[in-house]
Amino acid sequence: MRKTADDKPTSSKKNALNNLPAKEWIKFTKSWFICNPLPRDKKEILHPAKFPEEMIEEFIKFFTKKRETVLDPLAGTGSTLIAAANNYRSCLGIELIEKYYSIAKKRIDKKISMIKGVNKLKQLSGKETSDIKLKIIKGDAMELARLMKEININKVDYCITSPPYWKMLKTTRGGVESVSKKRIKNGLDHYYSDNEKDLGNIEDYNCFLDVLYNIFSEVYKLLKDGGYLTVIIQNIRTPNGEMKPLAWDLAKKLSNLYTLKQEKIWCQDNKPLGIWGYPKEYVSSVHHHYCLIFQKPIK
Repeated sequence: MRKTADDKPTSSKKNALNNLPAKEWIKFTKSWFICNPLPRDKKEILHPAKFPEEMIEEFIKFFTKKRETVLDPLAGTGSTLIAAANNYRSCLGIELIEKYYSIAKKRIDKKISMIKGVNKLKQLSGKETSDIKLKIIKGDAMELARLMKEININKVDYCITSPPYWKMLKTTRGGVESVSKKRIKNGLDHYYSDNEKDLGNIEDYNCFLDVLYNIFSEVYKLLKDGGYLTVIIQNIRTPNGEMKPLAWDLAKKLSNLYTLKQEKIWCQDNKPLGIWGYPKEYVSSVHHHYCLIFQKPIK
């Protein structure tokens, strides 16, 4: 194993996937992990289902090398773009809803300004400057290939995203004061939007799966051969008490296009337990998500 000047181990020259040393590679391959994110700021909390940058960073560091390009076709408030920039990767994001696009744009502009400041210092010291690029586009993920063509992007190295968990945010959560009800009480968004193109507004379950498949078909066109796709998703419970195996159904459906490599289970052990079914029926307090990992076959 090679070492840098500060005596920290670095990736082997044989490592074709990432810049991680062997020990960090091995740690990531564990099939479950705990991530309890830091509190969100006032702007980020406006989004009802933001995922944590610190978790996304671990995936980006494993599935890409520095200066490679990451894609998030459902970018929300820009978490993936910030996580990529924090680790010297370029990133492209698509976001449909104006409110969240605007938040993401401000966050990204701020990050770009910071990067430019760092680059100026590096130039003064004679060191190599970073050439990462961050771009958020307001648009529909269903038109991903066209949107990328307009900015002359033909290939990306990795895609990570988290689609809406069907219409879960718009369904009742029982009689207890759920996170959703607390958000309503505090005047915050408890679902994404009323936009007819919003995936969270699709009523039919099978139609929802078909639309997701179409979006990830667009991703497939842009992803390099052998590149990986990570989809963060959750099985859900309908108001009548039936569990819809959304993660498993999506995994099966996308397996017609990609190779399903594995799942990593994101566990949340700091969420409060809700008395959802008490005292009449069993209702699970779901404190985990599935991070489904796919690979585009090498031709």
